[in-house]
Amino acid sequence: MPVIVDIDVMLARRKMAVGELAERIGITPTNLAVLKNGRAKAVRFTTLDALCEVLECQPGDLLRWEPEA
Repeated sequence: MPVIVDIDVMLARRKMAVGELAERIGITPTNLAVLKNGRAKAVRFTTLDALCEVLECQPGDLLRWEPEA
């Protein structure tokens, strides 16, 4: 999929664990793993909003598009 999820990058920059992020945004660690590993088919805007609020970033810091080779 050409949409790349960079949640790991922001987690590292914020020195935050996946479990803590999941708890703070109100989703299960399993669902967060699906999202951060690029296996999610969709992202709710409420989830994206919560991610941006907790990680203090913009949506473009979490998602980027790369054309398929």
